[in-house]
Amino acid sequence: MSIYERIERLIKSKSMTKKEFCQTLGISTGNLGDWKRGKSSPGTNKLIDIASYFDVSLDWLMTGRERPQERVLERRENYVVDEIDWIRLISQLTDQEKAFIQEYLEFTEYRRSLKKY
Repeated sequence: MSIYERIERLIKSKSMTKKEFCQTLGISTGNLGDWKRGKSSPGTNKLIDIASYFDVSLDWLMTGRERPQERVLERRENYVVDEIDWIRLISQLTDQEKAFIQEYLEFTEYRRSLKKY
């Protein structure tokens, strides 16, 4: 199933028309048609908008699969400290961890901006 087919399925699940979907999310009907024909696909910001609007994960929207949830088994009181040495902590992060944190912060800022309107 393609990204477009998953989007189409989401539209139907909300009993929306494609025109309503486009108007709600600020997508031109021409772009939607291009996605359907495979001429183009939604950009990152539109994928985030769509996933947020339909309350689905980006993983599912892009691949059709959910990423397994990672479970945190530790108790918060075991790792909360009075003062954190941020410089030391940041210097110990891997590039992958830094990228994950950066993406999370950007997404959090994006979600905050949606709530302002």
